[in-house]
Amino acid sequence: MNPRARLGDISFLNCAPIRWGLADSGAVHDVDMVSAPPEQLSALLLSGDLDISPISVVRYLRHAEELCLLPGIAIGSDGPVGSCHIVSRDPLEALDGRVVALSAASRSTTLLARMLLEDAVGVRPEYRTLRQDVDTMLRTARAAVVIGDDALRVRAAAPAGLTVHDTGAMWRSWTGLPMVFAVWAVRRDFARERPETVREVGAALVDAVARARAHPARVAAAAARGGRARALGEPVLLDYFRTLDYSLGERQLAAVQEFSARAAARGETVSPLPARIPVHGG
Repeated sequence: MNPRARLGDISFLNCAPIRWGLADSGAVHDVDMVSAPPEQLSALLLSGDLDISPISVVRYLRHAEELCLLPGIAIGSDGPVGSCHIVSRDPLEALDGRVVALSAASRSTTLLARMLLEDAVGVRPEYRTLRQDVDTMLRTARAAVVIGDDALRVRAAAPAGLTVHDTGAMWRSWTGLPMVFAVWAVRRDFARERPETVREVGAALVDAVARARAHPARVAAAAARGGRARALGEPVLLDYFRTLDYSLGERQLAAVQEFSARAAARGETVSPLPARIPVHGG
């Protein structure tokens, strides 16, 4: 008997609907789930300690030869995302030569923020990568790039003197495309050895999204009972979960291609993705 697939789970609120859906269907009992921040999950997947996992789009682009995508599922937005921000004491146009703190917890959003600041806004800040803590970051910087639950809390109640710039909204305004922050990927060796398992896990994840979409109030209520999310309250979480886009259709794949081309032009990846992105079963 094959062992159960080892499945990554981002330990932020952006994956709370998927966790809820997997529990609702019972599929959570068919996998060994590992919850961790996105950078840790990416490292575990690439080291072979996970079989399937959400992974930042930047990490995927840098290791596309080792991975293929699960069809139909990602984490993104078609406009504001709510949890990936540039928070600034100054107008973005005034950040030329100023210090911008980048979150050590992020690859995709920090690269996206640099693209937006340098290529869309037209400034050249000085960057420092720091542990994500908004107050600490802004002690030595005029702006900070923050992601996840911390960013969601800043959005819900921005501290005095700070302006919150949603990177999903900025990317949409700049390119006309949705933004894909993370994708679900499977190691190619695992996909070759256990294709049916990969199909089953992929189907369970897509089903989990559909279940969560059908019961948004229940998902928000469940999330609001957990840890620091309690302070946000159900209305904020309900709005956030409705904002997130978990699809990976033609527009999202076009957005990944666009991001890939811009990243490659900056030397952040070796080369742009091929015209046909490797998708499991595709």
